[in-house]
Amino acid sequence: MKLFVTGGSGMVGRNVLENNPDPLQFEILTKPSSELNLLDYKAVREYLEEAAPDLIVHCAGKVGGIQANMRSPFDFCFENLQMGMNLVRAAQELGIRKFINLSSSCAYPRNYTNPLKEEYALKAELEPTNEGYALAKLSVLKLCEYLSKQYPEFQYKTLVPCNLYGRFDKFGENNSHMIPAVIKKIHEAKVANSNEVVIWGDGLARREFMYCGDLAHCIFQAVQRFDSLPLVMNVGVGTDHTISDYYAVIKEIVGFDGRFVHDLEKPVGMNQKLLDVSRQKEWGWAPRTSLADGVRKTY
Repeated sequence: MKLFVTGGSGMVGRNVLENNPDPLQFEILTKPSSELNLLDYKAVREYLEEAAPDLIVHCAGKVGGIQANMRSPFDFCFENLQMGMNLVRAAQELGIRKFINLSSSCAYPRNYTNPLKEEYALKAELEPTNEGYALAKLSVLKLCEYLSKQYPEFQYKTLVPCNLYGRFDKFGENNSHMIPAVIKKIHEAKVANSNEVVIWGDGLARREFMYCGDLAHCIFQAVQRFDSLPLVMNVGVGTDHTISDYYAVIKEIVGFDGRFVHDLEKPVGMNQKLLDVSRQKEWGWAPRTSLADGVRKTY
């Protein structure tokens, strides 16, 4: 089976490539952005026509933390929307009937009833700190859903992961998410013999994080059991922790002996973002990596 995985140089894509359960069964095609610009519809169509994959797994995206999203909302909205639209349109025109789209829990309403069910999309306003990115992810999710309903011979399905971390994560100052940012911050404090680390906000906001290797496992399960996969399905661990809890776990693994102080002036995003994984459980999948083990592998 020939799979085209977009974003093969990103965290999710590299985890998918690394966790191929059977190279004899799955031939994985991927192209770096330097060779295939997903913002260029003509290039996308030409590549898909030549490669003729049996199924597309769309992992590519412009991603970043709160700071990056607040600084560049146009870029996050436009680029993620354009990539998704180009792939869906080209795949449909070329008769590629199976497509797995990766969305984001950011596409759910802010401060809404938790845990967040798949049907909660569009029920209320989005989180302002990443609204552009969320709008793009939500739009591509709905585009796949509309296509599958209008043309049942095309099954374009969406996985909605919770927050992710893991091997091949981004640890830069401007593009990292919470767990890699905290790992870097605590590690640097340890190396510098600092006696304190700053936590943004009061540390009480709650987040759900899943090790990215587990998402890769779920993606291959989705490929192998594609017909039974729901049209839209959350992928998560089903439990969350406070920001302070994550800092405490990372502190222990890094071996930092200092204390935490809180900067109450910094933005923290949603108070809680926990996915409802009832549909995932009914489908028969669960993550395998504990938080401590996942942080240790990432560090």
